[in-house]
Amino acid sequence: MIAQKDTIGLTDLFASRRYFRKFEGIMAHMTRVAGVMEAEGTLSRGEVTILVGYASALNYTFKALSLKYLLVGRDTGRFFGSLSIDASESGFPAADELITMSSDAQQAEKHLRGMPSVEELKAQMVHVILDDRTVPTKLQFALSQRLYYEELLRGTLFWPRNDPAIEWQRNIDQRRQFRMHWAVYDSQVNLPVIYMMDLEDSGRIALPKDQRRWPEVQAHLMAQSLGGLKLMTIAKGFDEDFNDLHPKRLRRFHVGPMYSDAFTRQSGPIGDVLSQARAPDGQDWALVWTEEDLQSDRVVEERVGWFSSVEREIFKLDPFAGRGADTGTTRMERSIILPQRPYQVLEELNPPGFRSVAKFVVSDAGRVLRY
Repeated sequence: MIAQKDTIGLTDLFASRRYFRKFEGIMAHMTRVAGVMEAEGTLSRGEVTILVGYASALNYTFKALSLKYLLVGRDTGRFFGSLSIDASESGFPAADELITMSSDAQQAEKHLRGMPSVEELKAQMVHVILDDRTVPTKLQFALSQRLYYEELLRGTLFWPRNDPAIEWQRNIDQRRQFRMHWAVYDSQVNLPVIYMMDLEDSGRIALPKDQRRWPEVQAHLMAQSLGGLKLMTIAKGFDEDFNDLHPKRLRRFHVGPMYSDAFTRQSGPIGDVLSQARAPDGQDWALVWTEEDLQSDRVVEERVGWFSSVEREIFKLDPFAGRGADTGTTRMERSIILPQRPYQVLEELNPPGFRSVAKFVVSDAGRVLRY
């Protein structure tokens, strides 16, 4: 592993495979935590389904990248690089990895047409092993790349941009209520970010079927999906640009950072926790999960032109210590997901910044406890 820069390359084969195994386990724990939040009433069934869908997409993305770099550090006959991860800020792969993967997906069919099939490659490997008595590294590399492109063609991965999808909820007072969700991989912090918006539609044609408004809404939301923008800014801009769409609630979920004593450089309390825990491989990590929530408080009428008016949302800000104006949210909640041993050290150290953080303690057996 090269550790001179914030973004490092996992050039060691075994380190790379440990990294992918770690994230496979973390994504599985994340779906279980979402289930606990549903049981507690923090999230609804529909919201959990959306979040689990994005967690599954992240898992497929990690699977694809693990195939791409399956032979990292081996002599494959060509320089292929190594997985770049953000070792100081997020612990996730650098955004450039997903951008390259998205480009590869567009060329996947062409690459596969020029490659031998899986069966042919395996037959060639057997021939090299039995006749030449050597390790067929180059053929293994070719097979890993074929499997990588096949995985990309299956779709359902987490891309740099995951455009809005919309789900009908109910009709109330002759208005349609929808829930939209979309996601991005924030290139500024190298983290996946998931958005949900609950809105009312007073338009003549239902939003998903409206060939004029729906493309405009999708383009508008993707352009505004920047981590540096406050939810208040995004919601007010949407409210003002679409007179017959009324955003009632906007949420943003930040998945990460992921901290690991083996792969990231962290300072402060979380660094002390992981270094003192001395947890075995697979349990030396902690994942931060942050939810921002902005809710409409009331509606006011605003004149548009000479003879008409439209509704505008007045959003409720967090009243405590003026934080709402700073964060642009009604509520912000941070959680941390971590295995048992790091949690025990966290409780012993009891750092001030973690006292108000919800803690989800997970085990390999699938058990989740909230503290």
